[in-house]
Amino acid sequence: MKFLIAGLGNFYRAWKLVEHVVPVADELGFHGLLIPDHFMWDWKDMPERNSTLDAWTALSYLAGKTKKLKLGTLVTPIPFRPPGILAKIVATLDVISSGRAILGVGAGWSQTEFEGYSDWTDGKTRVDKTEEGVQLILKLWKEASVDFQGRFYKAKGGVLDPKPVQKPHPPLLFGGVSPRMLRLAGKYGDMCFIPPWTQTPFNKAKSIVDMEAKSAGRQLKLEYGAGSPMIRGAFDMKTLEKDIQTAVDNGCRFYVTPFPQDDYVAKMREFARDVMPSYADRKGSRA
Repeated sequence: MKFLIAGLGNFYRAWKLVEHVVPVADELGFHGLLIPDHFMWDWKDMPERNSTLDAWTALSYLAGKTKKLKLGTLVTPIPFRPPGILAKIVATLDVISSGRAILGVGAGWSQTEFEGYSDWTDGKTRVDKTEEGVQLILKLWKEASVDFQGRFYKAKGGVLDPKPVQKPHPPLLFGGVSPRMLRLAGKYGDMCFIPPWTQTPFNKAKSIVDMEAKSAGRQLKLEYGAGSPMIRGAFDMKTLEKDIQTAVDNGCRFYVTPFPQDDYVAKMREFARDVMPSYADRKGSRA
């Protein structure tokens, strides 16, 4: 089981905590770090919700503070930026980190940030843009020169060099919950995180992804994950262990776990000492 830490956010107010936590997580043997990729949030009751740091710039900085930790987003709204530029940003992180980038893939949900920085459209169009954007990103990562003419995006003689270190490309981590996003996970994803708030039961959501992956001949190329990018209710280590076991029973290969921000390092150390060793031999811990 691979464990990826979360719950730190990309808020400016928490940056000092992030700087402190992430190198320790690297030393403790966690597999990765996942942070949200939002400029502005629609959550009105969240204080300083729009005082954020760009996720990819922050991850690039953290690459220089770590050695093995995978670095990615949960998730990046693909329609928010021009996908060709995003492809270059992620490829650069992959190069400077010696192959540790993970691109989280989502369609976007925060209308506030799209209206402030991009273009807000209906859900179907955002998912259409997400699929087309992923297609362009993959072509730029793998092909020497790209000519692409889509409904939303285009490229003429696009050259992305140097290519990402990871082959065939950095992993795509899907985190969407709609049936169509689940199908896209099966078609393109390397990692599929099924969050606890999805209205579709875990095994039913997994079956939707499995069916699409089988149709695409890539059912053996996808890893499933569970957990949560944030603490929901009171934090309890025993409850967390039970949920990890459920994830194992459901065929998950990775687990996303946050820790309380007021005691993050201590709880993370406790988890690494008391929980992680029990899962070290269950289809890999760091790899």
